[in-house]
Amino acid sequence: MGHGTDVTYATYRRFIKSRPAETVANIIICIIHQANYLLDRQLRRLEQDCLEKGGLREAMTRARLEVRRRP
Repeated sequence: MGHGTDVTYATYRRFIKSRPAETVANIIICIIHQANYLLDRQLRRLEQDCLEKGGLREAMTRARLEVRRRP
């Protein structure tokens, strides 16, 4: 459950409709924690990529210099 790429409300609907409100709240809290975890990982990766490869300005400068070097 939740391992697919197309996870929507419909994925969890049968669990939410058949559980008490407290359980549904816990399900939603777990989904929020999963989303936060994934966002934190993405931010760490973007920071690492920026440190290793440079940011947008560096990429634009490299591209501009490359165009200028071409005959």
